[in-house]
Amino acid sequence: MTSDYLVIMPTYNEKDNLPQSISELFKYNPSVDLLVVDDASPDGTGQLADQISQANKRISVLHRSSKEGLGPAYLAGFEYGLRHDYKFLVEMDADGSHRAVDLPQLITASKAADLVIGSRWVSGGEVVNWPLLRKLISKAGNLYTRVLLRSNVRDMTAGFRIYRSEFLQKLNLNNVASHGYSFQVEMAWRSIQAKARIIEVPITFVEREQGVSKMTGAIVAEALWLVTKWGISRKL
Repeated sequence: MTSDYLVIMPTYNEKDNLPQSISELFKYNPSVDLLVVDDASPDGTGQLADQISQANKRISVLHRSSKEGLGPAYLAGFEYGLRHDYKFLVEMDADGSHRAVDLPQLITASKAADLVIGSRWVSGGEVVNWPLLRKLISKAGNLYTRVLLRSNVRDMTAGFRIYRSEFLQKLNLNNVASHGYSFQVEMAWRSIQAKARIIEVPITFVEREQGVSKMTGAIVAEALWLVTKWGISRKL
C-alpha cells in the first residue's frame, strides 16, 4: 500500500550512514515510503541502496549519472514523488543528522501546512556536537537571510522539511537557481512569496558521526550571493 508521505534522501558517498538512517526511519515511521536519490556515489552507496530496497517494497532508488548538488537531487525526487501521486514530500538527510524520531511531529504539523520546517533555531530546537563557532555562523546566516528577505522563518537554511504536493505544484521549479544548500533558502523564499502556510517544528539536529560533510566554501559563497541578490531584487 502506497503511503501519503514520500521521504526523499539524496546521497553521495553515504555508504556508512545509509543502513542506520533507513533502519531508524522505518523504526519510528513504518508507514512512509522512501526514495534514495544517489548521484553516482563512487563508494557504492547506490548499489547498497539497491540491495536494501530488495528487502523492503517501501524503498525505491533513483540513480543519477553524476554529482550535481543538493538542489537538482531534490528536484528529481520531487518530480518522482509528484509523478507517483504522493500527497506530501519529505526532505531528509541520509547522514543521521535529521533524527527519524522527530519526523512524526513534522508529519502531524503537515496536516495544516503547505511547508513544515524542522527548525534548530526556534524554542525547543537544539544542535548536538557543533562547536560554538559553527552555531554562531548558522545563526548569523539565518539572521542575515531573515533581514534581507524580511522573513519570519527562524531557520531558512534547514533541510528537514515536508512539502504538501498540491502546493509544490503551484511553484515554478523549472528556474530554481540553487545547487547547494542555498536551495533550502530559495525554496523557503519561493514558498513565502506564494503565501504558503509555514509551520516550524523544533527538532534536535545531530552532527554526522560518519563520513565527510558536503559543505564547502563554494556552497557558502553561492548561498550568500543568491540571498543578497534576492534581497536586492525584492527592494527594487
